[in-house]
Amino acid sequence: MRFGVVVFPGTWSDVDCHHVLGEVFGQSVDYVWHRETDLSRYDCVILPGGFSYGDYLRAGAIARFSPVMRAVEKMAEDGGLVYGICNGFQILCEAGLLPGALVRNSHLQFRCEWVNLRVESADSPFTGLAEAGQVLRVPISHGEGSYFADEATLCELEATGRALFRYCTGSGDVTDEANPNGSLHNIAGVANAAGNVLGMMPHPERCCEEIVGGVDGRVIFESIIASAGA
Repeated sequence: MRFGVVVFPGTWSDVDCHHVLGEVFGQSVDYVWHRETDLSRYDCVILPGGFSYGDYLRAGAIARFSPVMRAVEKMAEDGGLVYGICNGFQILCEAGLLPGALVRNSHLQFRCEWVNLRVESADSPFTGLAEAGQVLRVPISHGEGSYFADEATLCELEATGRALFRYCTGSGDVTDEANPNGSLHNIAGVANAAGNVLGMMPHPERCCEEIVGGVDGRVIFESIIASAGA
């Protein structure tokens, strides 16, 4: 499977994603500069975390207008896999490829810590090797990670199973105490209606090797790779 990792000015999780895909999973992976306009050679494009354009105006608001985003939009329309992590999630929402928005954490603090995520559905190319209800331990690192959407959008996401990940306790209970940023419905990740675009705030690329403290992020990348074979 061939992956492209998009690099905007201010991106900093690109190296983590490139390392995991190339060294841990042995996949073909390239860095893609934000001025690129053709992504047709890739099966999956990742928009990694960081502070694109310094998060001026608001997170992802400027990156949304980079030339590469037109190619990302075309890839999504054509059914290719698009995966936004942290700042990448923010960019996808700003671009209208995913519903809702990421706003300041409810406590107004930057949080860099491990959290628990409950997999809400295994019917997705991003979760196909996981089990519904499975709890993953994955780190977060954000100041604007609180997911917000209007009530109609939230109802649609819930009714169609597009809220793929939810903050929870270690035993899988969805509680206010387990919510690190005030996200509505404890939502940590959402997919588009077609199911080929995913955005999530936690960083699974940071937990694919035991040396960094955990490997629960592996199931997401393994699911993506397996979906290509399917």
